[in-house]
Amino acid sequence: MQHSPLTRIELTNFTAFAKLDHPLSPQLNVFVGTNGTGKTHLLKLLYAAGAATQKDVRFANKLVGVFKPYENRLGRLVRRVRKSSTAKLQLHRESARITLTFSNHVAQADEVIARVRDWKQEPLKCVYIPVKEVLAQAAGFRSLYKEYELRFDETHVDLIDWALKPKRRGPPDVVRRNLLEKIEAYIAGTVSVENEEFFLEDEHGQIEFTLLGEGLRKLGLIWLLIQNGTLIDGSVLFWDEPEANLNPRVIGDVVEILLELTRHGVQVFVATHDYVFLKELDLRRKKEDQVAFHALFRPKEGRDSGVRVSTADTLATLDPNVIRDTYLGLLDREAERDFND
Repeated sequence: MQHSPLTRIELTNFTAFAKLDHPLSPQLNVFVGTNGTGKTHLLKLLYAAGAATQKDVRFANKLVGVFKPYENRLGRLVRRVRKSSTAKLQLHRESARITLTFSNHVAQADEVIARVRDWKQEPLKCVYIPVKEVLAQAAGFRSLYKEYELRFDETHVDLIDWALKPKRRGPPDVVRRNLLEKIEAYIAGTVSVENEEFFLEDEHGQIEFTLLGEGLRKLGLIWLLIQNGTLIDGSVLFWDEPEANLNPRVIGDVVEILLELTRHGVQVFVATHDYVFLKELDLRRKKEDQVAFHALFRPKEGRDSGVRVSTADTLATLDPNVIRDTYLGLLDREAERDFND
């Protein structure tokens, strides 16, 4: 069943953002920007809001779980100024909305309650893939996380929970089968799970994830999430730097998989620093694909006003685009060197 996607984000005084009111694509959203402009913060915020569509998840508690502020103090997520300040977060899904307001003096998440309008009426399956691959360390992690106060944020344990779900009953539909076969061709096998240990399984047997390159493990994770039905129509995928530890020749296949997921009802949010990823997306997208490129930047004038966002529906019109400008600058320097030689 098609679920309503995340459609808009409004922020006041949240981490790096003084004021933000921005629409979101129902299919693919790509965040770019220099370090420290809040790309990961937006992904985690949207993930927490999506997770809060589940019946037993409170928005404020999930924010603390995924951001892990010092001493779990929710108020530390308020934008830092020299006086008392209040953050307001509002996320939209068509007619549904969730709003959370808290000051920088708030300590515990239980002190604030989100105001909701039909937010939990259609629960979303939300998956967050962090930069660092986690499945190789999955064995025993969940029980350890429940018993001890670890500094790993909740996206890690949530992802392991999704990956450990059993295979979906019945044969996969054509779309899922095609995606699975594409990944199988690259990783040269399938993925199996035994006692919370993940293995790449091929014609020669099993190879534990701890012996595989991180890029292969990430593709194996996507295979699992498609195979067990987590990434299906109505789910939301957040992926922080999907290009990390992947050979550039594979990035095109990853982009194609993401586009296919969006074409079949999965909303995707990606943060990237990679020109190859952006260009592969630019070349492989179809006219009907709804892709939004979001550039996060600090204005040269009035830098204390916080991070701003500009959006374009094509890579060519995105401004500013520090990734493109940096790579074009490299080409110019190379040409100048060759000319001088």
